[in-house]
Amino acid sequence: MANNEYNASSISVLEGLEAVRVRPGMYIGSVTTSGLNHLIYEIVDNAVDEHLAGVCTEITVRMEEDNSVTVTDNGRGIPVDMHEKGVPAERLVFTTLHAGGKFDNKAYATSGGLHGVGSSVVNALSEYLEVKVMSGGFIHYDSYARGIPTVDLEDGKLPIIGKTKLTGTSINFLPDEEIFEKIKYNVTAIKSRLHETAYLNPGLRIVFINEHKGEKEEVVFHETEGICAYVKELNKGKEAVTDVISLKGTSDKIEVDIAFQFVNTFEEKTLGYCNNIYNSDGGTHLTGFRTKFTQVLNTYARQLGILKDKDINFTGPDTRCGMTAIVAIKHPDPLFEGQTKTKLGSADATKAVAAVTGEQLTIYCDRNLDALKAMISCAEKSAKIRKAEEKAKSNLLGKTKYSFDGNGKLANCESRDASKCEIFIVEGDSAGGSAKTARDRRYQAIMPIRGKILNVEKATIDKVLANAEIRSLVQAFGCGFSEGYGNDFDISKLRYDKIVIMADADVDGAHISTLLLTFFYRFMPELISEGHVYIAMPPLYKAIPSRGPQEYLYDDVALEKYKKAHKSFTLQRYKGLGEMDAQQLWETTLDPERRNMKRVKIEDARLANEVTEILMGSDVEPRRDFIYEHAKEAELDV
Repeated sequence: MANNEYNASSISVLEGLEAVRVRPGMYIGSVTTSGLNHLIYEIVDNAVDEHLAGVCTEITVRMEEDNSVTVTDNGRGIPVDMHEKGVPAERLVFTTLHAGGKFDNKAYATSGGLHGVGSSVVNALSEYLEVKVMSGGFIHYDSYARGIPTVDLEDGKLPIIGKTKLTGTSINFLPDEEIFEKIKYNVTAIKSRLHETAYLNPGLRIVFINEHKGEKEEVVFHETEGICAYVKELNKGKEAVTDVISLKGTSDKIEVDIAFQFVNTFEEKTLGYCNNIYNSDGGTHLTGFRTKFTQVLNTYARQLGILKDKDINFTGPDTRCGMTAIVAIKHPDPLFEGQTKTKLGSADATKAVAAVTGEQLTIYCDRNLDALKAMISCAEKSAKIRKAEEKAKSNLLGKTKYSFDGNGKLANCESRDASKCEIFIVEGDSAGGSAKTARDRRYQAIMPIRGKILNVEKATIDKVLANAEIRSLVQAFGCGFSEGYGNDFDISKLRYDKIVIMADADVDGAHISTLLLTFFYRFMPELISEGHVYIAMPPLYKAIPSRGPQEYLYDDVALEKYKKAHKSFTLQRYKGLGEMDAQQLWETTLDPERRNMKRVKIEDARLANEVTEILMGSDVEPRRDFIYEHAKEAELDV
């Protein structure tokens, strides 16, 4: 029973870095691989800030064999002189939240770090952290254990461990196993992030060295053409409609750097960055660019007589059909929505980006008539297809009015409270029949599908809309459908809080799950971004001991652990959901009290987009290269 007494003694005060260790997700997003990688990014971002200040040309990131990471830069070195607080400035930076040189714009005009939080957060979440500061001809040393200093100061100063002519900072840290689920980095995402940083900073050289677990890899990222090279890389292998177009300028102390190119596709790919940080959810800088670009293109289309008086303007998606764009700004005091900076909220960024876009795009279009006509031609093509597909969508989705009580395939639940309802997407009649019998009819709906749904990455919109399985899913969810030429998707109309993919634990099941996730990612991305998509985790085995209760085992790790604890038992391997009876399916996969499920998250939206294109697209060579490169990371089912 709860204690009804609420007084001063009920108030907890977390001192120093204790708050970070108690609530790490507030500072780095999660304690999964994403949060683990985030620790590296925080230290790298601080080094990049030195580059932005004009005092750093090279950063080295080394994945050490013992799971630790070392980040070294050739900047000025963290200040080691005595702070007015009575400790060396370096120690203040690593032990105090909101201590740093990024608040008054004196040391840094712009910065990408967490404004005095990043270094101390990494320190708090590391088993140990060592700092070497090269400045004034000496190497100054400090170290910490879970955020607590382990080095005694000498007359209030950091100990000196050597002499050097170099300047800069080297930080080695080992993430704490008490905090993170497991110490397993996503090396592909780290390299992608470092390469991205090199594109955004043409004068910066980044060296990545991987010696983790016996690896021997060294890669140098140095992109002198900046984001123009980035756009070329994103469009590699695609038919170009225009050259890469660069727009640069400064407005209201905000530096704006934009590069874009049109290619012969029907997609728009626009990435936003503020102070070198990728804003996966966009923000005000992208709003400024998109709005002004649409205005300028419509103005020219009317001046050239392509749009007549009776014609309505091109829509925003029309004008950006086939566009790949990078919008990068340097803001002296940005406002982000959330600690991990996924969305820029600074209102002045909209005005600044719009001002630079309007001025520079007008100058470019006046001087490059052929490129202007090519861009308008893409908008014309988009508008025609959009109108045709809106008609097709209306015909295909409007012919059958969906009833919440079912469409022939759906075995719906009784409740109409979406916050309590779940829908399980099950492949096959056998598994579907068992699931319908096993479920809790009050809150669990079952949607059987036949075989593998359409690969939407390879299909045209009309084929996607005509696919019976996809139409059934769209109708069941109740929140509409979105695609490149418009968006009638409304997440508030979603009829189920959880959408659970329930497939067999084999290669075919994995393929079905991948096809469904590709469809959700491309046409209903908010289902994933708002945490509604799950993957059921049915057991692989049922262990029946000679004595004692039976036990379900969900993976080979659990099996090995069981073998060590039990000498005599019979093992049943489940090759598919259809092999389970209704009671077993309820106990293992459907019962909210006992089941295991994985929530689907997008940790790196830009990387997820690239990998989806590679693995699910039509181009065989990039897919083969990707598989060869990452084969060693695969977990084999033997």
